[in-house]
Amino acid sequence: MHPTADSPACERNKQPILEVLRPALAQSRHVLEIGSGTGQHAVYFAPALPHLLWQASDRAEWLPGLRARIARDSAGGLPAPIELDVTSSPWRVPANDSIPPVDAVFSANTLHIMAWHAVQAFFDGVGRLFAAAGPPTRCVLAVYGPFRYRGEFTTPSNAAFDASLRARDPASGIRDFEAVDALARAAGLTLAADHAMPANNQLLVWRGA
Repeated sequence: MHPTADSPACERNKQPILEVLRPALAQSRHVLEIGSGTGQHAVYFAPALPHLLWQASDRAEWLPGLRARIARDSAGGLPAPIELDVTSSPWRVPANDSIPPVDAVFSANTLHIMAWHAVQAFFDGVGRLFAAAGPPTRCVLAVYGPFRYRGEFTTPSNAAFDASLRARDPASGIRDFEAVDALARAAGLTLAADHAMPANNQLLVWRGA
């Protein structure tokens, strides 16, 4: 998909995701969205959650379209997106006396298109961000996408989707909930909620322990 194109999936899932994020991020101040893609989530969530600073990010190849979307659709309510590759260290997220540290991270439809080493880097990076944010109990990680449970797909369509992912890139694929939860726990997070979402997806919410 061209980075300026609309994602039909984003249009379908943005309102159900917002209904979960609204209470989950009620006490948060600065959210880093990892893998913002087309920017549709960022420009929809930011005005609906006005107490938050919403920072969009993505890899370099997605930034031109992401910048254009934010400039066109956010009416100046979003900062410019930043380049972020989860495998790079350290993550460079703006923070100064007027910008609070990142105390929440959101990512949608990313873990299954990353190689496993990038998934590990994702959780390690989140843990490092949160370690610098202050009281850990305030920190929230919310991840949307399909998952397997106890090695089983939740639906035949997810099994077919996994096969298509692996045919395109053998390093990708739907991740096991237990494996990603172990990474989250290693980063100092505890699962707070596992929400069943439309189209056989989940929205997992972890909080600082």
